[in-house]
Amino acid sequence: MALINRLSRHSRFVLRDTIMESLKATAYRLKNVATGRLFDDSGWIIDDPQAEKPSLVRAEYAQKQFAPKDASYGIYRFADWLPVRRMLAGSCAPVTYRSEGLARALGLKNLYITFSGYFPEIGARMSTCSFKETEAYSVCGRLPEGNDRILVVASAGNTARAFAKVCSENKIPLLLSVPEDNLDALWFEQPLNDCVKLIAAQKGGDYFDAIRISNMVLSSPRFLAEGGAKNIARRDGMSTTVLSAVDHIGRIPDFYFQAVGSGTGAIAAWEANLRLIEDGRFGTHKMRLMVSQNTPFLPMYKAWQADSRALLPYDDDQARRDAETIQAKVLSNRQPPYGIAGGLYDALKDTRGDVLQVTNRELMAAQALFKETEGIDIYSAAGVAVSSLEASVKAGTVPADALVMLNITGGGEQRFKQDKKLWNLKPSVVFPLDVTPEKALADVNALFV
Repeated sequence: MALINRLSRHSRFVLRDTIMESLKATAYRLKNVATGRLFDDSGWIIDDPQAEKPSLVRAEYAQKQFAPKDASYGIYRFADWLPVRRMLAGSCAPVTYRSEGLARALGLKNLYITFSGYFPEIGARMSTCSFKETEAYSVCGRLPEGNDRILVVASAGNTARAFAKVCSENKIPLLLSVPEDNLDALWFEQPLNDCVKLIAAQKGGDYFDAIRISNMVLSSPRFLAEGGAKNIARRDGMSTTVLSAVDHIGRIPDFYFQAVGSGTGAIAAWEANLRLIEDGRFGTHKMRLMVSQNTPFLPMYKAWQADSRALLPYDDDQARRDAETIQAKVLSNRQPPYGIAGGLYDALKDTRGDVLQVTNRELMAAQALFKETEGIDIYSAAGVAVSSLEASVKAGTVPADALVMLNITGGGEQRFKQDKKLWNLKPSVVFPLDVTPEKALADVNALFV
């Protein structure tokens, strides 16, 4: 992007148009993780239509060697391993660099930070300050040409902001469903295109409630489910964090640290690891997935401690209270893709990974440490990842000379907001938690007349 930024406004548009025209639809097939069945993607397949039991599907790309394009392509520099039909303007790829300050503070010799957010000093310029941009540019790039259905995305906050930006700028009809308690995450540089609409689950509701209400709307063929973790484009968009790291480092890391709400990013990291092993030039090992949750919201931590593929029972009211208590509210997913074939449980087993827990106090201390040592603010979820890395080093789980990838999934918001007047997206409808499907669909349909 440095080249593009130095060009005149007219030249930038010409270059971007040339780049967009130069990319063809990526060649791939779909694979049922549970059965191994390969089949073609007819347009927007989320599940294997012949599957007898739940399983994620995975993209099997025709291009087997990792061959990233130059930085001017943004996230689409990794398009060979993204299931996209087109490029959208304005994307940025995650940036990886070797840590000095945090590495020294933790006593690590080979700590690499993959940063998704706004950190101009290292070349990171995601205006939503979150790695959820990687998902949005990949998912929207996968949409079939001529699609006239309204994309539906449920979110705890950051994902909604990313999809709103991408869909607004590219005039893609979008319905967002977000908990009312999380609406402060819906900030933007400028007002959005009217193609983006927002509904909310009333105060006291959580991400699960936002998903439930969005599913009511999806009973109508007018709307298109984004698919969450089941959407290969979402996972492979997130996998660009690992691709960025390996492109910079030259080999597969030994350890991978990330905070998780759904675990989708960690699943994506595992899948990228498998593709890199198949390439053969970057190592044959699997990096240990070290993922963490914010206590007391710990459904995956508790299931993992019990060595249970199934999540343990979690009372709805208690889950809502726990989601309200945690600092990293984006990590409050009650229905993560944990036990499904190809999900986080399988990823952790295959990589000898672990699930850790971090308190609010610990994550805030980690945020402060990161800003002090690396010079940029980070989100609370990223603070969870930093804290879990610090604890793992102290416990001796991570040797001082191990090659570690720390996935900083969001940061730079304080830096980005300096001297800017921001605009907040307001919900068109706030639904009570006991809303009926008929009422929800009728009210949403009225928004898109």
